Amino acid sequence: MANMSRPPHRTALLASAVALLGALSACGGDSDTAGPGRSPTSATAGGPSTGTLTASPPASSDGPGDGRSSAPESAPGSAPSDTAGSASASGRTDGRCRTGELKASVGRVDPGAGQRNFPVVLTNTSSRTCTLYGFPGAAFVDASGKQLGPDPAREAASPETVTLKPGGSAWAGMSFANPEISGARTADPASILVTPPDERDSLKVTWKAGEVPVGGDESEVSLTALTPGTGP
Repeated sequence: MANMSRPPHRTALLASAVALLGALSACGGDSDTAGPGRSPTSATAGGPSTGTLTASPPASSDGPGDGRSSAPESAPGSAPSDTAGSASASGRTDGRCRTGELKASVGRVDPGAGQRNFPVVLTNTSSRTCTLYGFPGAAFVDASGKQLGPDPAREAASPETVTLKPGGSAWAGMSFANPEISGARTADPASILVTPPDERDSLKVTWKAGEVPVGGDESEVSLTALTPGTGP
């Protein structure tokens, strides 16, 4: 039988040739994938930026019929366009009367049906026309300025804007049950403080009408809304 085994040196030569061919094939594949100065992943990691922008909807796509307005929205806190109309509708086009522009006074008592009624009057002492709307505030105080009794209650009413020209007046009716009849606890105030509507500063008026109810049954003092004039 003939010996079929190959000589050792021929086997080694064949193995070397196979290894050399494999190395050459690997080098050729890398050069085809990435050329000079280009990352192998550049073709897939990011294309031209214009490709993304082109795919986005154009800004002008919002138009009539899409349910949205194409006009820009107003900035937060911007004033409505009808501010002047709103001010006019309120009846305060001349601006409200400030405490420093007014003088307060209390008219003579008008007794009736067990009640004592007084007009509380506000007069415009300024050189401009101004307005009053609503109820004045009122509080009886002693000589030290301490309040006597609770704040007056407001009678049910529909206030109206009162326009006061220089020298003009408005009045509110102040009423309480006669303490001699009601038996309420009383005090003799030194003054009454009158506060114009929407103001914080008060006007002091010397009180000369005697005792007023400050506690107990039938001690409530009430005020009406301001109306033009100086009394009934």
